[in-house]
Formats: sequence, structure tokens, C-alpha cells
Amino acid sequence: MENEFLKVFDENRNEIGVATREEVHRVGHWHETFHCWFISRENDKDYIYLQIRSDSKKDYPGLLDITAAGHLLVNETVNDGIREVEEELGIVLTFTELISLGIINYSVTTGELIDKEFAHVFLHNSVHSFDDYILQKEEVSGIVRTEFHQFSGLWLGSLEEIQIEGFEVNSAGNNIVIHKTVTKDHFVPHEKSYYEAIIHQIVEIQQA
Repeated sequence: MENEFLKVFDENRNEIGVATREEVHRVGHWHETFHCWFISRENDKDYIYLQIRSDSKKDYPGLLDITAAGHLLVNETVNDGIREVEEELGIVLTFTELISLGIINYSVTTGELIDKEFAHVFLHNSVHSFDDYILQKEEVSGIVRTEFHQFSGLWLGSLEEIQIEGFEVNSAGNNIVIHKTVTKDHFVPHEKSYYEAIIHQIVEIQQA
């Protein structure tokens, strides 16, 4: 995976070349990613879904993250990013089932990892149950959801902790039900402005 080739860009999104994924994160090249957030509505409550990153992941193992996400390879278009949903979650979608939230730029440095992304962000109104998910164990160890108003409160500053529910796959391959309290420390450290942008755009779509 570290030897996958990605297109690299300058800060104005002009393509300037190609580099391996390892180099992209070591040097800090701007590159393209695909993010897909699942939301749903059930019993008059709005939910947002999170993946639990596999403990075997090199970066941010075991932390809560975007429902499905990944890098766009050198030969891929944004539309090809939909493959991440099926690969990671086992959910088959078409690109027409996604709502674009645009491109969000962010830059995060964690230790030796320099992550500068032009993230093509999408939303999916999901009707799937937890039983529908077939997880890619090398990437994802579980799927959970939280009420959207709690997620918003956590990242906009009115809450210190929130409740999540869902499942995680144990070492024997069995799904274990999860109900627990989490804080920001349990999330991948994307920029706070990224989470804020996602929240504001979801609210706009819900109110439209």
C-alpha cells in the first residue's frame, strides 16, 4: 500500500507530478482523497455513522473515523472513489446515490505523518442495518453510529462526550455489540475545521 502511486498537487490544486503514498505522507505533498459519510433517520432521530479503524492500521489504529474513505490512485477519478465504500464496508453503492459536499482542504501533522489532503467529500442517506455491513478486517474493525446532534455538540463545543452504538468484530470474527461513551480523543485527529465544515453542510442539506 505504501508503494501505491498518487497524483500530487501544489496548494492551488495544480497537478505537479506523481509520488508513492509513502513519499506523499513523509514529504507532505498535497494529494486527493475520497470521503463518504453515512447518515440516516430513524424514529425521528438523525444519526451519523463512524468506522472503527482496524488495530492493525499503521496510522490511527482503533480510532473512530469517516464512515468510508481512502486515497485516489494516480489512474483514478473522483467517481472511482466509490470503490472505498464497497471495499471497506461491503456496501455496494452507485455514485448517483451520493450527495457532494465539495472539496475540503486540510493539513494535519502527527509525528512523522504529514497529511495534506484535497478531500472530495460525499454524503449518503443510508437505509442499511448493521447486519448489512461486511467489513474489510485489515482496514475496519467496526461500525457505530451516534445521534447527529451529539456529534455536532462534540465538535462545536457544547458536549465533552457522546454515546455511540454499533458493533466491532473480535479476533474470532464475531460481531460484538457496542454501547459506550467516547470523547474527541477517540477520534482520528482531523482538523476541527474539517468536522465543523461537515456538520454545517449536513445541517444545510437537512434544512433544504
